[in-house]
Amino acid sequence: MANKGPSYGLSREVQSKIDKKYDQELEERLIDWIIAQCGSGAARPEAGKTGFQNWLKDGCLLSELINSLHGDIKPIRKVQSSSMAFKQMEQISQFLNASEKYGVTKADLFQTVDLWEGKDLAAVQRTLMALGSIAVTKDDGNYRGDPNLFHKKSQENKRDFSDEQLNEGKCVIGLQMGTNKGASQAGMTGYGRPRQIINNNP
Repeated sequence: MANKGPSYGLSREVQSKIDKKYDQELEERLIDWIIAQCGSGAARPEAGKTGFQNWLKDGCLLSELINSLHGDIKPIRKVQSSSMAFKQMEQISQFLNASEKYGVTKADLFQTVDLWEGKDLAAVQRTLMALGSIAVTKDDGNYRGDPNLFHKKSQENKRDFSDEQLNEGKCVIGLQMGTNKGASQAGMTGYGRPRQIINNNP
């Protein structure tokens, strides 16, 4: 924003730490995926953090990205480019809401200002990585691009046991529960009494 001056002291230190989390290699991977997913309409941005931010800042490309991961029913009906700040931020918010419904956890979602003001572009990368991983895992035919760009998320492995198998399991005592074999109270004294030490040598 034009009225935001330079940061000093602790603010600068915090911002510097956040900036170091930004991954240049990851930027390339994400750009490749977004272009493959959204088609030729998404032109490659300038290299670097500022280019990446400006590319996504108005929220339109992000909205097209989340729409492309759905079938016929698109989560964001109106994708409209605007030069007005509040419209751009609204478009980003729509992307974030649609991403959460798609399966991205709240912890993996960036805040609107992280992208719009460039406060934490590493968080933006984290959200896009989570989105890509879910898209690859769903394997519903809507993902485009190299599936090796993202790792698949672990999925539920549901098992069905018969009543007979379940009843057999009730009779088994697992080793993690321990055993009482060989346990005795020999040598124990009553509570509260000190241990008696008897000296047999006069």
